[in-house]
Amino acid sequence: MRLDKFLKLSRILKRRTVSKELALHERIEVNGRIVKPSYDVKIDDIIKITYGTRILTVKVLNVMEYVRKDDANQMYEIIDESFRKE
Repeated sequence: MRLDKFLKLSRILKRRTVSKELALHERIEVNGRIVKPSYDVKIDDIIKITYGTRILTVKVLNVMEYVRKDDANQMYEIIDESFRKE
């Protein structure tokens, strides 16, 4: 599944366009590499998202094409969440 779609379906980010823009502006890393929105997400990938002053690191637990809102949090595990000062 594409990175931008995964972030939207898992409800980490609200919109797929936001996910795409963050990736295009090199604010998303997977396993330590900056990736494009079309990156194919796999189980056990570590995704680091820099969104404003927030830095969120998650581990992919499951990749599902269709997911209900209540089950979306089963797709990932939050490893770290921090805020940087500007």
